[in-house]
Amino acid sequence: MSAIEIILIAVGLAMDAFAVSVTLGLSREKPLLKEIIIPGVYFAVFQAAMPLAGYFLGVNFAGKIQNIDHWIAFVLLCAVGGKMIYDSFPNGQDQNTGKIKKDAGNPFAFSKMTVLAVATSIDAFAVGITFAFFDVNIFAAAAVIGPVTLAISSVGVVVGGVFGKQFKSKAEFIGGAILVLMGVKILIEHLFFQ
Repeated sequence: MSAIEIILIAVGLAMDAFAVSVTLGLSREKPLLKEIIIPGVYFAVFQAAMPLAGYFLGVNFAGKIQNIDHWIAFVLLCAVGGKMIYDSFPNGQDQNTGKIKKDAGNPFAFSKMTVLAVATSIDAFAVGITFAFFDVNIFAAAAVIGPVTLAISSVGVVVGGVFGKQFKSKAEFIGGAILVLMGVKILIEHLFFQ
């Protein structure tokens, strides 16, 4: 897998975190610097750690399922991406979920941020499993995924504070589309070019 593909996957994975960061930004008219950075740090740590966990789980099974690894990658990436695309439409999500009200306490508290970080990084775990089937340096991939997520999440808080929720569904849709396209690309490469 090339560096550009890893960066595209990192951007795709970060779109969930971006969408949540936008909703965090909605809770503040002008987010403070620490409120811009805190979500980025939480999301970056989990988005970088979950592919590592998925990778090492997948490595244990890679030799046993090498003949179907491209199908597994395709199904996992399409499932995660498809869910993100589905959630990007109003009828695909609970409009109250993820919406932070001004009276909801501190949305940047440790417990809330940890739950959000875990929830947005589940797809990164699935992607880590797919990395185990390919020639991917997982530590390099994690080193790309973390900072990309940090940057995109921090921008999300600012966007939420400035522009409101008009970008949330678009970000989820784009992120999901990137993951689905990566899954299709992997399947086509293995079926027709190997």
